[in-house]
Amino acid sequence: MSPNPDIAFYYPNPIWTHPDRIKNLLLFFDGVALLVPSYMRGKPFRTDPDLAPELQERGLLRILEPETFMTRDAAVALGRTMGQVLASGALDQLARTPTQFHELSFSRLGYMADETVARELYEELRRRNLAQETRDGLSVPVHPMARSLVLVLLAQLLRPAGRQKGLELCPATDRPEIHVALRELLSLPTLVSAAHVVSLDARAVGLDVSHVPINELLDFRKANGKLYRKYARTLREFVRDARRKDSAARIAALRDRRTEIRDLGSDVRAASRRAWRRGSAFALGVAGAAWKASQGDVLGALLALGAGAAGAEFKRSVDTGAYSYIFAAKAKFD
Repeated sequence: MSPNPDIAFYYPNPIWTHPDRIKNLLLFFDGVALLVPSYMRGKPFRTDPDLAPELQERGLLRILEPETFMTRDAAVALGRTMGQVLASGALDQLARTPTQFHELSFSRLGYMADETVARELYEELRRRNLAQETRDGLSVPVHPMARSLVLVLLAQLLRPAGRQKGLELCPATDRPEIHVALRELLSLPTLVSAAHVVSLDARAVGLDVSHVPINELLDFRKANGKLYRKYARTLREFVRDARRKDSAARIAALRDRRTEIRDLGSDVRAASRRAWRRGSAFALGVAGAAWKASQGDVLGALLALGAGAAGAEFKRSVDTGAYSYIFAAKAKFD
């Protein structure tokens, strides 16, 4: 188990889509992190002036600036992975349908970490009509699907950089539809991977606490946080265990893990109901792929599940499990 704090690394955007759901993550993790370009540093606080400043003041919000946080290894991995996708022609169809392009900062393309690699990626996107000329010198207009692919990959590729800073970044999103769209877009026979995919549907594991005052929530977190965080870690171990088993032992092992997760979920639900008695539910699940990086490819997990990938393009081959926490509020209890 990592000695580093577990931080929910929200993606794909610099600010959460649903502010009312972020409070719930504080029960399952040691804080929340956002990847925010330096020229947009104030955006989270302007977009959510109630919650964002409160979390930062309490040390529960970390703003990661790609200008300094992104490493050369991550930039090279992003460039090679996106290059592999572009070379396959999987995104060519996007250029045939007019759509509004969305801004993507140069820093998230990796310019400050490795300008040569990032510029090659930018020029290739432009050549395929998936990016346009910069208008402000800080960002480039990119096709929304290509932009989403970059940001989904970064959620995984920046995890080693997090460990270097003493953080266990846990990719988390409340927009699983992005993964579904990317999987449908990129599912080409020539890119199918042998990565083993594991998943656990998002299950209701507590009451939605978006309405709970922050002081009351943190008091409850202090008393019950270990139970919630154990549940989240167990979900992550669900992915990790898959790569440790051969095919014969994997099914039985994962069946046991599902039972453990179900039992822990019951304990979490009971704790939240005792505190707040009634209300809508909050659901948390995990989706990921596990494979030996020296034998797989970084696209495998993304194509198989849409959970992204980490490790395959780094200098050393490592065992890795790519995963994303999927969360949603106002789900029904099962």
